[in-house]
Amino acid sequence: MSHWAEIDADNRVIRVLVGDNNDPNGDEGYQWLLDNLGGTWIKTSYNGKIRKQYAGIGYTYDAVNDVFIAPQPFASWSLDENFDWQAPTPKPEKGLWRWDEDNLSWIEVNG
Repeated sequence: MSHWAEIDADNRVIRVLVGDNNDPNGDEGYQWLLDNLGGTWIKTSYNGKIRKQYAGIGYTYDAVNDVFIAPQPFASWSLDENFDWQAPTPKPEKGLWRWDEDNLSWIEVNG
């Protein structure tokens, strides 16, 4: 199977569909998507082998770097050079933690 993300004019993913790898045209369903649904489609990889990570609704396609970027989880987080969101302070390595945006800190979650 192949997976395709449809993006809008702002490069936001609005849906992800599955194509057929057995397509006789060899385009894994790309032409069918264009002919039947229109829009702009970018191939995405379920195992993350292309375009950084599997696209999801709300993700953004960065055409310059050819990657899909997840939505920003919190306003204080920034995108690093690997296109991953990072908190202002590193998450502690041991234990279970959640981010507290109001205090810009990690809070330990007691299991």
